[in-house]
Amino acid sequence: MTDKTRKAPARPAITVTAADHAMLSRIAAGAANTMPELAAELTHELDRARILPEGRVSAEHVHIGSEVTYRDESTGRETKVTLVWPEHADIEKNRISVMTPIGVALIGMASGRSIDWTTRSGDVKRLSVVAVGQPAGETAAA
Repeated sequence: MTDKTRKAPARPAITVTAADHAMLSRIAAGAANTMPELAAELTHELDRARILPEGRVSAEHVHIGSEVTYRDESTGRETKVTLVWPEHADIEKNRISVMTPIGVALIGMASGRSIDWTTRSGDVKRLSVVAVGQPAGETAAA
């Protein structure tokens, strides 16, 4: 079996804030025609997410603005990124849009959890979240 045909393990539970869920739902609906596969994947993730009450944030789960260290399980390489809204993405500053395959895979994940995700080239990779935090100089209230 190749990476593309193996059966994916069960997806880990994810948790998102009410504000992120509402905005991501609107973004996914708006992207349904321009990025149908990504919009469908994001919608699937949002449908299965546990939604925190308005005003609550879990420091343990990746949300918009989180600094995330993740490991590519096929290479062992660890990468630190900040998950941001599409208009704030800047690959040079490791600011990754939630509207990318890796962004969709990371949203709502907790440290220590792993998930399979499909790259833009169609390869299936497994990533593990190593750490979730706030970017330097920011507080949870920011």
